[in-house]
Amino acid sequence: MNDKIPLLIDTDPGVDDALALLMAFNDPRHRVVGLTIAAGNVGLKHTVGNALKLCEVAGMDIPIFAGCAGPLLHPAPDAGYVHGENGFGDVAFEPARRSVEAEHAAQAILRLSHEHAGRLLLVALGPLTNIALALKLDPTLPQRVARFVVMGGAVTAHGNITPAAEFNVYFDPEAAHIVFEAFPQVELADWEATIAHGLLHDRVVEWLAADSDRARFYADISKKTREWSADRRGDHWFAADALGMAFALEPEGVVEEAHRPLAVDLGHGPARGMTVVDWRREGGHPDRFRILLRYDQARFEGLIQAALAAR
Repeated sequence: MNDKIPLLIDTDPGVDDALALLMAFNDPRHRVVGLTIAAGNVGLKHTVGNALKLCEVAGMDIPIFAGCAGPLLHPAPDAGYVHGENGFGDVAFEPARRSVEAEHAAQAILRLSHEHAGRLLLVALGPLTNIALALKLDPTLPQRVARFVVMGGAVTAHGNITPAAEFNVYFDPEAAHIVFEAFPQVELADWEATIAHGLLHDRVVEWLAADSDRARFYADISKKTREWSADRRGDHWFAADALGMAFALEPEGVVEEAHRPLAVDLGHGPARGMTVVDWRREGGHPDRFRILLRYDQARFEGLIQAALAAR
């Protein structure tokens, strides 16, 4: 048996997803057994193409499975205005030479959960549509997952796509509801934790000047979103999926956390997609959500630098 922890990543690349994936590729304790791809940051054609290209640039031979091209029920806006219309900063790169696998992402999630039952680390970096579909096909999926880490939500309702909601959950709240109800424990790195762990633009520029293919490629695809962030959010750039991946790969870096119940608002008013945390435990529900509040900043930045071959 391979001693490395099997890691399955459900993702919608996306510039911030790309950084998280490079972190996973670089980690010596984990082996990425697959990437399951959803629409989210941009459409499925682009998210699949971006995953293929990133693996090619990084020299990684990892199976990639295309999944859901939209939310389960209701249309949702993408984030092309942040990530570029192609999700990778509108950089015109040659498509990857390899192709996506024939198996649907939801079926791949279930198959890999059987192959690595009891050991699998499942990390969700995008909308939860693929995982929700997998659960509808086989509700026993959570029994085979050792850890389930999600980048999503805004635990005190300070959203980044609406006043109350974070993008990944807002894109497909019905899927988030299905997934959050099914897993006995969810480890959550939300948007507000992301804001608490900003990266100084000047330091990021230094890392991206490293003499490595990964750093050069990432510098190109992230330029648009970094400039967008500098114009609107000040001195810090926020890498949400990278923080979620740090939480997944090195949970010993957690400095502060909270355990609480959580629910997703499925209405169609201003609270749609809000992650409602029962901070005072008034509903009597179990504390199934391990919420990241504070992570070791130096460790987080070190993981990013190492992933970019910048140190």
